[in-house]
Amino acid sequence: MDELLEILEDLHPDVDFESCDTLMDDKILDDFDISSLISAINDTFDVAISADEITPENFNSAEAIYDLIERLSEE
Repeated sequence: MDELLEILEDLHPDVDFESCDTLMDDKILDDFDISSLISAINDTFDVAISADEITPENFNSAEAIYDLIERLSEE
């Protein structure tokens, strides 16, 4: 989780990713951020996130993103 938080904080140092749960709903993460985030996640965690996984449920919070990473790691 710490690696994910570092990636997120590099994108937006001003956001408290440990408590925010509206990253997509409030448009804190835009399309470019999502693309950068997916690329960094692929490199760091060696998982492939498909387009159908890019939903608010999976990207509204650091916890949700980490849950997605863990789920994809098990596949």
